[in-house]
Amino acid sequence: MRAATEGIPHRSVELCGMACLVAGREDLHALLSRLRDLAGFESVTFITGVDHLASQSTEPRFEVVYQLLSIQDNQRVRVRVPLRSDDARLPSCVDLWPGAGFMERECYDMFGIVFEGHLGLKRLLMPEDYDHHPLRKDFPHQGIEPDRLYREWDRKRRKDTPFAAGAGGAR
Repeated sequence: MRAATEGIPHRSVELCGMACLVAGREDLHALLSRLRDLAGFESVTFITGVDHLASQSTEPRFEVVYQLLSIQDNQRVRVRVPLRSDDARLPSCVDLWPGAGFMERECYDMFGIVFEGHLGLKRLLMPEDYDHHPLRKDFPHQGIEPDRLYREWDRKRRKDTPFAAGAGGAR
């Protein structure tokens, strides 16, 4: 792995017995590409966000964590990228691992982190016009009406679905 990451700015740490690389946004795509092509990490097992709002008072607020797997070597590595709250965006890695598309969409939906170059970046779990990102630490747990919002979204979804009326559609 050391040879694969040579020349790409990053910091290596070990967390819970797993290799972890911390890189900047501008170096992320090159680092991921080299880990896939030169170090044998052919699979991305998860992409997720972390909101450090309550645990630190300064930026960077967010962190995106990638976990890669080398099936042949039975090795895992995590790549962590810190992001400022006023510029929470990263290059997409869908061109490297097409299956990462849904993980990036979930991260966008839950944290509001934008993956540039992702052609289908839209909400995955929440309605498109939902104003919040539920896994952010400043998510308003009071004062919003999720049931009302869901009913409005479901009513619109059913109206726009051609199968809503007819065999088995109306209930």
